[in-house]
Amino acid sequence: MTLWEFFLKGGPLMWPLLVCSVVALAIIVERMFALRQSRIIPRDLIEEVERLVRMGRLGDIEQLLKRNSSPICPVIMVAIKNAGMRREIIKDYMEEAGAGEAYAIERYLDILGIIAAIAPLLGFLGTVTGMLASFQAVAGSAGGANSSQLLAAGISEALITTVAGLAIGIPVFVCYRLLVARSDYLVMEMEKTSARILEYLKGDAHEVQKGAKGQEDLGS
Repeated sequence: MTLWEFFLKGGPLMWPLLVCSVVALAIIVERMFALRQSRIIPRDLIEEVERLVRMGRLGDIEQLLKRNSSPICPVIMVAIKNAGMRREIIKDYMEEAGAGEAYAIERYLDILGIIAAIAPLLGFLGTVTGMLASFQAVAGSAGGANSSQLLAAGISEALITTVAGLAIGIPVFVCYRLLVARSDYLVMEMEKTSARILEYLKGDAHEVQKGAKGQEDLGS
């Protein structure tokens, strides 16, 4: 039996299972590429931002962040624009910006979780409907050995959807949990990095602005 024949024997519910598998595979590949630490929190970018912020060169930091598409950039940008305010105020702005970026990091994962949950259920549904059709075929036959063969063949075909549903649901669920853990880790690292940069920008004494103003006076 070829794979295509195996697919057709599973009945009409094999088609939604096929759609689920294609969508899940696309999300897994896209999220594995998107949830790289080098993309979410580029080390070179963070080191350069920390170096510039210690020097009070906030304008250079803004230009640097505008050239980068990392999700942490909007969070740092908000902090830079509110530098010198009280720590609590800057932190609130950063948390608001970070919530939006965290949502972007975690996008599509809910869809992956739904697929992991419904794929086995679709398989069981296909099995139930297939067995009902088999029993109806047996009830309409003359009986005897032919009925037993029809029932055995029908049940065998009906179980194909269960196999397909579990074969899709189990690996998708594993990938879903791994990607959720990965996204949670990256969000936590974003919070740590943002908090570290916040320490340079906080204060009632406007330390960063003073440093920047001193450099401008020297330049003039």
